[in-house]
Amino acid sequence: MVGFLIYFLLIALIPIIAQMRVKNTFNKYSKVRSTSGMTGMEVARRILDDNGLYDVKVVEGRGFLSDHYNPVTKTVALSPDNYHGHSVAGAAVAAHEVGHAIQDAESYAFLRFRHRLVPLANIGSNMSWIFLMIGIFTQATGMFMLGIILLALGVVFQLVTLPVEFNASSRAMNQVVSLGLIRNEEERHAKKVLNAAAMTYVAAAAVAVIELLRLVLIFTGMNNDD
Repeated sequence: MVGFLIYFLLIALIPIIAQMRVKNTFNKYSKVRSTSGMTGMEVARRILDDNGLYDVKVVEGRGFLSDHYNPVTKTVALSPDNYHGHSVAGAAVAAHEVGHAIQDAESYAFLRFRHRLVPLANIGSNMSWIFLMIGIFTQATGMFMLGIILLALGVVFQLVTLPVEFNASSRAMNQVVSLGLIRNEEERHAKKVLNAAAMTYVAAAAVAVIELLRLVLIFTGMNNDD
């Protein structure tokens, strides 16, 4: 029982802590104006143009930290604060999303692999628990194993996401520094914002792996009972 409680505390607290960290870090450095005085939209446009990505649009999105790159529409969407703001945090986030656009243009292997995994991961996430529950209630190990395999597709997606996100952040830092969009102490601030954001993906992957391992242990126990 104690181990069960510890498990649920872990999978509940890890994402919460990661989200709190990224929000606190972003809020802190969103109040620090960049010396370039450029908005997130201007930062994104500058990096895109410098890399010849004139066809990629920069648009204003909705919601807090809703920033993302859409490879289908070739669009970088920035949350309102980052789109209009002049902060170091906004510049870092805008550059990160443009990093994904550059990955897309260069056919970055992990990004392409992640795109191919999306439909499989969606199917796995939606269907896995049906087979897992059937397997538990009927003690059908074959159904339970099928549920584990489907869930594993989502775990692979989470793991592949990590190099994609870290690489985009690395590209972002290279771009903002080489173009002089942030300077001196701002570089350290931008890295803190990007590192905090990256930890949310690490947390999601960690929770997914822990849950998969728990289910594998349950499956092992079911076979031992047989």
